[in-house]
Amino acid sequence: MATAVSNNGTAKQAATNGSGVNTAFRKHTLSLLVNNKPGVLIRIALVFARRAYNIDSLVVSPSKDPSFSVMNIVASGDEKVLDQILKQLNKLVDVLHASDRTGQDIIQRELALFKLHCEEDARSDVLQLAHAMNCEIVEVSEHVTILQMTGDTERLDSAHRVFEKYGVEEMIRTGKVLMARGQEITS
Repeated sequence: MATAVSNNGTAKQAATNGSGVNTAFRKHTLSLLVNNKPGVLIRIALVFARRAYNIDSLVVSPSKDPSFSVMNIVASGDEKVLDQILKQLNKLVDVLHASDRTGQDIIQRELALFKLHCEEDARSDVLQLAHAMNCEIVEVSEHVTILQMTGDTERLDSAHRVFEKYGVEEMIRTGKVLMARGQEITS
């Protein structure tokens, strides 16, 4: 499997299907407006599972109208399969609207908590770095420092690489939340 970068800077992984033809895999950001009732999430997950399409992250939140929810799904896979998934999602009774927001001008954020093994001799360096990276210091103890950071995926990935030299014991991330810019409604 090879990785290539497209004109808009999005990483794609190229693989070959059974017939030796290259297919492009990349992360897709989907936004759905759904009825807020039991069973909707499982029906949506089944659409992905039937197509062997993995969900990388999922965030569900209430909309302005409490009878609806907004789902943000990040999934990796073939674009042709994703087109079929979107068509199937839009046919589900409880899905009012499903769209691929990949490459659109939207605001995207994630939250990450980093637990660093941090002895006293390195603590001031870690705290100074955390301040420079606009991290919130959640906890400082004798051997552990916990930091909170929000930002886009690339920013959190970069922070993780920087903190690795201090010993990241654990990192927990939320899924991606997104919002359309300007007056456009996200879902």
